[in-house]
Amino acid sequence: MNPLDQLAAEVPHLQHSFDPVYVFGSGSFGMTQYVLWMIICFVITLIVVLTAGKRLTLIPTNKFTNSLVGSEMCIRDRDMGESAIGHGYKKHIPFLATLFFFILISNFVGLIPGCKTPTGSISITWALAAISFVYFIFYGIKVKGLGGYLKSFAPSGLPVVMVPIVWFLELFSTVLRVLTLAVRLYGNMFAGHMVLGIFALLTSVFIGSAIQGAGVAVGSISIAWMLFLFAMYALEVLVAFLQAYVFTILSAVYIGLATSDH
Repeated sequence: MNPLDQLAAEVPHLQHSFDPVYVFGSGSFGMTQYVLWMIICFVITLIVVLTAGKRLTLIPTNKFTNSLVGSEMCIRDRDMGESAIGHGYKKHIPFLATLFFFILISNFVGLIPGCKTPTGSISITWALAAISFVYFIFYGIKVKGLGGYLKSFAPSGLPVVMVPIVWFLELFSTVLRVLTLAVRLYGNMFAGHMVLGIFALLTSVFIGSAIQGAGVAVGSISIAWMLFLFAMYALEVLVAFLQAYVFTILSAVYIGLATSDH
C-alpha cells in the first residue's frame, strides 16, 4: 500500500483519538479521560509541591530542589512577581506557583505516549481561566471595594461624554480575558499534539514501508521523518513550558491591573 494512502487512512483515527471518551460512567455523571488525567496531574502537582517544601533548605543540595527553587524565584522576583503585580505581590505567589506547576505538569504529561494532556481539552482550560478570572476580580473588589473597582474601568480625567464608552470597553476587555486565557492555552497544546501525532504517523508509515522492502528512497524518508519527530518533541517541550509561563504571567498582570491604582 502506498505510504501516503496509508497515512490518509490513519488520519481520521488520529483525529478521533483526541475526542473525549468516558472512562467512568456517562453523561452528567461520567468522567472523560481528560478529567481523569487532570486529577492525576493535580495529585502529581501536590506531591511535587509538598515534597519540594520539605526539601527546601537555605542552600539547596540537589537538582530537583534547585530546579523548583529556580522556578519559584522566577515567579517571585521577575515578571510574574513584583514587576507584574507591584506592592503586596507576595501573597499571590502561592496561587501563581500552583497555577504554573499544574499547567506545566499537565503539558508535560501529554508528551508521554498513551497519556492525555488535560490542557488539550477546552473545558479544562476554560476552568483554569475562570479560576484566574474569579481570583483577580475578587482581589480587585477586596482592595478597592465594589464601587471603586467598577469606577476603575474608566480612568479619572476623561471627558464626561467618553466615560461610559471607555467604561464599557474596559468591562468588555476584562470579561474577554477569560476567553483569551482559555483559547490560547487550548489552541497551542491541541495543535502541538496534533502535529506530533501526524509526524509520528508519518514516521511509522514510512518505517513500515521500508521494512517491507519499499526501497532505499522510502528508508531515507523514514529516517528524515524520525529526525523531524525528535525535533518536534524538543520544540513541544519548549512550548509546554512557555504556555505555562504565559498563562501564569498574564494572570499576574491581570491581578496587578485589578489591584493597582490606575
